[in-house]
Amino acid sequence: MEKIKAAVIGYGNIGRYVIEALQVAPDFEIVGVVRRNAADVPAELDKYKVVSHLQDLEGVQVAILCNPTRSVEHYATEALRLGINTVDSFDIHTQTVDLHRTLGEVARKHHAVSIMSAGWDPGTDSVIRALLEACAPKGLTYTNFGPGMSMGHTVAVKAIEGVKAALSMTIPTGTGIHRRMVYIELQEGYPFGEVAQKIKNDPYFAHDETHVMQVENVDTLLDMGHGVNLTRKGVSGKTQNQLFEFNMHINNPALTAQIMVSAARATIRQQPGCYSLIEIPMIDMLYGDREELIRHLV
Repeated sequence: MEKIKAAVIGYGNIGRYVIEALQVAPDFEIVGVVRRNAADVPAELDKYKVVSHLQDLEGVQVAILCNPTRSVEHYATEALRLGINTVDSFDIHTQTVDLHRTLGEVARKHHAVSIMSAGWDPGTDSVIRALLEACAPKGLTYTNFGPGMSMGHTVAVKAIEGVKAALSMTIPTGTGIHRRMVYIELQEGYPFGEVAQKIKNDPYFAHDETHVMQVENVDTLLDMGHGVNLTRKGVSGKTQNQLFEFNMHINNPALTAQIMVSAARATIRQQPGCYSLIEIPMIDMLYGDREELIRHLV
């Protein structure tokens, strides 16, 4: 079996778990890891080639982007222009259509495939929402996150000037409404009030009830657990009062990483273009003989 040659771009929380997921996937080979400082090689990466630029790796078929959401377009475009497939976990829901359009144009031009927003929300939760809407085309769906750490929101806070370290917790209040609890360590010389207001004004937080608190040590609060409750109440045909519920409690970066690796497998099986997870046949994300999968899962 010829293995899929993958590169990992970025080596933070998600990048570490992506490496682990690739290591146990029988159909993948890790070609290398791209880091801003290629000279900084942790012991666990000793057996892999670590470079500063994707083009310094040979034979890459798919690049798994483990960078912050706001840099996804840059890194995805760079890889797609090299004819390399990409997978990302872009998580700003209001900007997904624009990114889909942009990456689709680049991917088609360079005969490559991009699977975007391949985390768990957006990502697998999007697939669940689509399935529930197929079950009850008319109705309401509520997505309630947490309680747990939001990686995207935490990264957004860390990028704000004056923040030394941060943790953003998502607390569900019901019917798809959430409270953001943000804990920060301040850099010396920055007034808390000004930094807190910048956080509240950030697009990640501007539409939610957000509370910012200063703490001495964020690490003492850190827990990467998260979860979701998806509920849809609606109508199947002309039958009222259909109720569906989906729950999960997870390690946030580990699940995101696993979905990205599964999506990386699916890039090899698509025509050039950009796809969200709801556009990908689920079977294309799975390892194994197609007929055996059908026999096992259908």
